[in-house]
Amino acid sequence: MKKKVTSKNISEVIGTLQFAKSLIPAVIQDYKTKEVLMVAYMNKEALEKTVATGQTHFFSRSRKTLWHKGETSGHFQNVKMIHADCDSDTLLVQVEQVGVACHTGQRSCFFNEMPVVKTLYETILARKKSPSSASYTTTLFAGGLDLILKKVGEEAGEFIISAKNKKKKAVIHETADLLYHLLVALCYHNITLDQIEEELAGRTRQSGLQEKRSRKRLLVPRARSKERP
Repeated sequence: MKKKVTSKNISEVIGTLQFAKSLIPAVIQDYKTKEVLMVAYMNKEALEKTVATGQTHFFSRSRKTLWHKGETSGHFQNVKMIHADCDSDTLLVQVEQVGVACHTGQRSCFFNEMPVVKTLYETILARKKSPSSASYTTTLFAGGLDLILKKVGEEAGEFIISAKNKKKKAVIHETADLLYHLLVALCYHNITLDQIEEELAGRTRQSGLQEKRSRKRLLVPRARSKERP
C-alpha cells in the first residue's frame, strides 16, 4: 500500500523510508495526465523542503547540494501529492508542471524512444557477455553457430508454413521467433543493427533490380583461366 506524505506525518514517514546512501529516488508525474516527467533524488532535507514549500526540491549528486526545481528556469513543479511505494524505497510525486520538466526543453525527460528490436538486440548482446544458466539465449550461444543456424532454419520454415496457410496470428508469432533468432545470429558474428541499417540505406539509393544484379555479380565466381600460372 502506498503511504501518503503530508506536512502532518512527514517526520513519521521519513523514519520509515529506505534511503540508499542518504538518498531516495523520486518519480515525478503529472497529476492530471499521469505522464512521467522526470526522475531525481531527494535526501531528507529535500523532502522536507518539498513538503513545506509545496514545490519540488532535490539533491544533486554531482554538485552535492540541494536544488529547487524551476529556481532558474521558472519551470516550477507545484506538488499535489506524494506517496511512498510499498517497500518505502521510492517516492511518487504528482505535480502540476509549470512550463517543461526537462532541461532540453522537452516537456518530459522521457522523450527518447527505444525501438523494440534495438532493445531486444541489446538484451541478447548483454546475455552473450554475461551468460546465465537460466537463459535460453545463453543455451544458443553455448551451442555455437551450428545450433543458432539450425534454429534460424527451423523458424524460417515455420514462418513459411504459417504464411502459406494464411494464418495471420501465426505469421506474427513466427515472425517474432524468426527475428529473435536472426538477432542472435547477428550478435554471434558481432554484426550491429547500425551496419544492417547502413546496408539498407545504401540499397534505397538504387533500384531493387539494379541492386540484385550487382549482388549477383559479386556472388558468381569467376571462371578459371585455362592457362596455367
